[in-house]
Amino acid sequence: MSTYMEKAGQVERKWYVIDAAGKPLGRVAVEAAVLLRGKHKPTFTPHVDCGDHVIIINCAKAVLTGNKAEKKVWYRHTGWIGGLKATKYSTLMAQRPEKAMELAVNGMIPNTTIGREARTRLRVYAGNEHNHAAQKPEAYEI
Repeated sequence: MSTYMEKAGQVERKWYVIDAAGKPLGRVAVEAAVLLRGKHKPTFTPHVDCGDHVIIINCAKAVLTGNKAEKKVWYRHTGWIGGLKATKYSTLMAQRPEKAMELAVNGMIPNTTIGREARTRLRVYAGNEHNHAAQKPEAYEI
């Protein structure tokens, strides 16, 4: 018996919608990362990009457990001397909840060419509406 290896041209991609309302941010991000990599499929092959498209809605209603809203900080650098910027997650969730979800999912995907391709299949929305109804996405329950 031989091991099955999926080819890049044989990959069938589905569309999934994940509703983040009332769910912890990290739990939603884990499920999205698994779907983007394709690890939920029995035909998962590590060296082939076999993941699916993921739409995350209601990011503004995702919750941060414990004291993460006040203690967790997002750092970024402008590139100039002394240009380190720090933003608390309470501010980030109030102003840009899509960015908080993208940061969480991106941290769970490898920094390789396959990971970069997987990141392009992630769509994140703060509200309940998305413009991908033509792709007939399936609701994914966590």
